[in-house]
Amino acid sequence: MLRTTLAGLRAHRLRLMLTAVAITLGVGFIAGTFVLTDTIQAGISRAFGAAADSVDVVVLPPRGDKPGVLPDRTLAEVREVDGVASAEGLVRGIAALVGKDGKTVGDYPTRGMSIDARVSITKGTAPRGPGEAVLDENTARLRGFAVGQTVTVLDQKDAPRRFRLTGLFDVGVNQELAYYGVVGFDTATARAMTGVKGYAEIDVKAAPGVDADRLRAKVAGAAGSGPEVLTGKALAERLIAANGASADFIALGLLLFGVVAMLVAALVIYNTFAILVAQRTREMALLRCVGATRRQVFGSVLLESALVGVVCSALGLLTGLGMGGAALAVLDRMNVPLPTGTVALAPRTIAVGLAVGVLVTVGAAVLPARTTTRVPPVAALRAQPEAGVDGPGAGTARRVAAGLLLAAGAAITAVAVAVLDPGEVALFTVMGGGMVTFLGVLVIGPVLVRPLSAVAGWLPGRIFGVPGRLAVDNSRRNPRRSATTTIALTIGVTLMTMMAVLTGSIRANYDHKLEEQFPVDFMITTQRESSQIPAAVGDGLRARPELASLVRIRQTETAVTLGGREARRTVGAYEGPLAVSASSGSARDLAPGSVLAAEGLGLRPGGTITLTPDKGGEPGEPVTLRVAGTFDANATPLPILVVPPAEFARYFDVPGDAQIMVDVAPGADPDRARKVLEEAAQPYPTVRVAASTDIRGQFDEALDTQLMVVTGLLGLAILISLLGIANTLSLSVHERTRESALLRALGLTRPQLRLMLSVEALVLGLIGALIGVALGMVFGWAAIQTMFADPIYAPPVGQVLTFVALSGLAGVLAGVLPARRAARARITAALSET
Repeated sequence: MLRTTLAGLRAHRLRLMLTAVAITLGVGFIAGTFVLTDTIQAGISRAFGAAADSVDVVVLPPRGDKPGVLPDRTLAEVREVDGVASAEGLVRGIAALVGKDGKTVGDYPTRGMSIDARVSITKGTAPRGPGEAVLDENTARLRGFAVGQTVTVLDQKDAPRRFRLTGLFDVGVNQELAYYGVVGFDTATARAMTGVKGYAEIDVKAAPGVDADRLRAKVAGAAGSGPEVLTGKALAERLIAANGASADFIALGLLLFGVVAMLVAALVIYNTFAILVAQRTREMALLRCVGATRRQVFGSVLLESALVGVVCSALGLLTGLGMGGAALAVLDRMNVPLPTGTVALAPRTIAVGLAVGVLVTVGAAVLPARTTTRVPPVAALRAQPEAGVDGPGAGTARRVAAGLLLAAGAAITAVAVAVLDPGEVALFTVMGGGMVTFLGVLVIGPVLVRPLSAVAGWLPGRIFGVPGRLAVDNSRRNPRRSATTTIALTIGVTLMTMMAVLTGSIRANYDHKLEEQFPVDFMITTQRESSQIPAAVGDGLRARPELASLVRIRQTETAVTLGGREARRTVGAYEGPLAVSASSGSARDLAPGSVLAAEGLGLRPGGTITLTPDKGGEPGEPVTLRVAGTFDANATPLPILVVPPAEFARYFDVPGDAQIMVDVAPGADPDRARKVLEEAAQPYPTVRVAASTDIRGQFDEALDTQLMVVTGLLGLAILISLLGIANTLSLSVHERTRESALLRALGLTRPQLRLMLSVEALVLGLIGALIGVALGMVFGWAAIQTMFADPIYAPPVGQVLTFVALSGLAGVLAGVLPARRAARARITAALSET
């Protein structure tokens, strides 16, 4: 039987080629994911290992909700410990870098920090005095700064200071510093610039011959019970674990797409083996007649699948190695700040790739192999059954099972949408309902093929005449095989449609929220939350003819007593034509001695709060205010507590504005209005102008990028499913060789035969697309219901119709080679085949 199996594989080398490609791509995606994440992990370990070598013991502030600092006395006590060669305190705070346009760079201010031995200077030298600074490499590249140039940095009071750039350094895998950007100084300058009174950590170097673990114990005793003391190696392991968690999260996301690809591949493999086994029923019956047992026949099919699985999985591992390397090259071109190691196949990757590929292939072949052994040899020799035809009674059982699964999926989804509150639990419940529903569709697929083929083939059947009608009949002649073929495509189209629906609906919901929170043309803000817009900016814009209205918002933090508990809350006021929609009470009732409160504070109209005024830095006598009404803080750009402007000026010394909202005058040029606003903000580096169109554009770009990435990843599943259609059609053409020859003998021309098979592939592609679009639209709607309290459902109809059209086109392309092969066959030779 082994020799027979090997001989069968040699005799039909092209028979399993497309199945082999499906396995290779599926395993390659999973292996590529592991290669990518393993390489990133190796780079992280190497980077932190190098950092650990530069320090023996690290003292960190006590853990808490806010970053803490270590006082000077802790540094002094650590330096006195026996065995400490040196100890340096690391200062870290905010120091905003000013770009070449005179405005602070980034959406958030850059960080300022002191430079010590753990920092890797990659170009130039470290700062040695108060007039020198260094930049992280990424910020320098993006902002166009080079070693030797002069940079301007704002200190803690937003006063500009100029420094000579002496070098560049690498922030490693510190994602916070990589995101914000960093300006480095010597320790004294860093403290003066940031205003931080203390250290973010203390780095200790041991004297020669002193063990790091013993020194850690001594330093811990000197530092006291509050701070956390670790060896450099322990800190490196912690940072590796924290950054490794990010890599693991990336791996999980990519593996989900790999699982989808393998699921599609499994369906293709199953369908292929089901057809192949059915087509070889006579061959296997003959083996049974000459002495082969059922077990031997069954084993030969499994052996064939195992051999194919092993070979293709090995090819998949090599493909995955290439995919991982290509992904790292793309990340490098995109300047993503991730350290990487050498690209290689780890033993785990090899084991997982081989196991997945072989198990999926063998598992997909079990049922077809078992089915063929149940056919008596004499019956099998008597007639050649058509592959994939359901037996008597299968339709009823199929409908019952599918009905139960569809009902369960609908019930789970209904609970998620109607019962659970919007959030992660509801979203995951919808995903569970979707998977159960999809199983139901998988079971009921053969029943759906007939009506759907009539719908999908209605127009082609009328346009293409006899070949078109024959193609529609062929597509529904064997519904189980057609359903198994199209379900692979259905998976990809479902996910792509759902992603498109989610993206379109999220964009619509975001635009609605933006209209509520950004109900103006322009917004003037500051980069740092604690800073203010100078009053001169708003005063100078009041008389400008290009502007219709200004709304100025001022705010500060103060002690507020709510329900008997005191806490610091944001209190503010606004001047200008801002319509505040009150959830309860009325905004018109806001008068001296009253306050508007955001929802969620537990306040109702008529209730009271107590706030403490703060004039000149000294707390005043507490003031009791009556609640005039409540409002939705998410829908109104106001602080959570609002008092009248005159009362705010009486309670607090806040001369500047937190933000200014501007509307352009009717008929005025928006570009001219923007120029006026930017000229007013130009003297103040931290003051910036934002337009609602800018924010929408940034959000749309981010969503489009995410959709493009997801579509690209799901494209692998689409590719495998198209291979499945081509595979099934090729085997179907081989199965119908005599039938095609008879049609040719009756007058069907070669072009008509090719057209018939192409239309059949078109119909199969459209069936998969129709089911996928329906599922994607429904579960996209259900998912959006779990993401927002009052969601807007906005499916991109044009994009969804494009998916349908592309699926049909892809089906036609998948059928090109099988149709060409069938048309080239000689009529007499095909009719003589048995």
